[in-house]
Amino acid sequence: MTKITTQILLNLLIAFVWMLLNESWNIVIFGMGYAIGFFIILSMRRFFPEPFYGRKIIFIFKLFSLFIIELLKSCVVVIRQVTRPKLNIQPGIFRSETVLKSDFEITLLSTLLTLTPGSVVMEIDPEAGVMFIHAMDVTEFRNSITKTKRKFEKAIIEVMR
Repeated sequence: MTKITTQILLNLLIAFVWMLLNESWNIVIFGMGYAIGFFIILSMRRFFPEPFYGRKIIFIFKLFSLFIIELLKSCVVVIRQVTRPKLNIQPGIFRSETVLKSDFEITLLSTLLTLTPGSVVMEIDPEAGVMFIHAMDVTEFRNSITKTKRKFEKAIIEVMR
C-alpha cells in the first residue's frame, strides 16, 4: 500500500471518527470531518515520506480544467469550419509521438484527444510511443492538436507520476 493511499485512508478514518463524535450520520458531518482531516494531514505532511496527496487533487483539477478549455477552443474551431458557406477542409492522418510510457497514460491521452472535436486517435503503438491521429482539417488542426497533446502530456505526467 502506498503512502498516499495511507494518507487518504487516514483522512477517511478521521472523517468517520468526527461523524461518530457528533452522533450524526449524514454527509454534511462526514464532509466536515473530511475537511478537518484534510487540514490535519496537511499540517502533519512533514511526517509522511511521500508528498501530500492534496497535490494530486490539484493536478487532477488542472487536467480536468485543461480538458474543458481545450474542448471549448476546439468546438469553436469546428463550428467555424462547419458553418462556412463552402466547406474547405482537408481531412488527413498524421503521426505523432508521445513521451508517455504506461498503457493507462497513453489511453488517457488518446481518450482526451479523441473527445476534443476535430480529431480522432486511430491507432497507437505503445512500444514506439506513436499515435496516428485523424484530423478534420490537417492544415489547420495539426499544429493545434500537437500543442494540445503536449499540454495534456504534461498534465497527465503531473497526475500519474
